[in-house]
Amino acid sequence: MKYLLVLVFACSLFSCYETTRNCKDYKEGEFYSEVIIDGAVYISTFNRSKTLQVETYNNKVDSAQLRWINDCEVIFKTINPKSMAEQKDIHLKILTTTDSSYTYEYSYVGETKKQKGIAYKVK
Repeated sequence: MKYLLVLVFACSLFSCYETTRNCKDYKEGEFYSEVIIDGAVYISTFNRSKTLQVETYNNKVDSAQLRWINDCEVIFKTINPKSMAEQKDIHLKILTTTDSSYTYEYSYVGETKKQKGIAYKVK
């Protein structure tokens, strides 16, 4: 019984832990992002306003309209998609934030496989 009480007390301490999410700080600005896929690091830079994001990756520029679901979740819709894959909307969710970065997960809308990344605020 004594061990059970210790376990319950320990669990109650950890249940109070809450991650920081100041998502409003990341709705606009200049950023760079790092995503690891199959061991390879992919880096992109992007500028974001409340309704538009312009991203550069591998010297290619891609633009997307933004629709914020709430302060921490956004849907990206590619402007002028060039392939079937680019026609799919992307759902991004900010998981945690710091004073200069945020960790996020993203996937195509309706798909369960998610990727994670980190974005760093430049300006």
